Amino acid sequence: MTSKVYVALRVKASPTRAFSAFVDEIGAWWRPSPLFQTTPRPPGRLAFEGGAGGRVTETLASGKVFEIGRILHWAPPERLVFSWRQASFPPDLHTEVEVRFDPMGEETRVSIEHRGFTRVPDESAARHGFPDPVLQMRLADWWRSQLAGLAARV
Repeated sequence: MTSKVYVALRVKASPTRAFSAFVDEIGAWWRPSPLFQTTPRPPGRLAFEGGAGGRVTETLASGKVFEIGRILHWAPPERLVFSWRQASFPPDLHTEVEVRFDPMGEETRVSIEHRGFTRVPDESAARHGFPDPVLQMRLADWWRSQLAGLAARV
């Protein structure tokens, strides 16, 4: 996985609180995007299930659960790594998201590194026809928006 997007934001919370909000409350602060939706259906509610080996899921209005990925590394309150895929990806294709929670005085720097988008075929709907630099810029904007939602939650 050679390509990556990196974004970070300080939140007014301890690493423990920021990690908990990220994992336990993601359904409350996550902002769906038509550009990076996980399925072609209207967005549902995201959730993390369990620790290492657990799932990252989206429950749609119909009750159907789509597995976005698996938790690859679980080290609260410092680090979380999970696989990420969209429904349009082939079954064996996924990208990887690493989230770090670094104490910065009375705040926490939450950083997200999303890597592996160069593995997504050019013809994939997930790319929207964008060349790599534009896709990565849009992906970074989307993750910044997600971090703003987390910051508002904590």
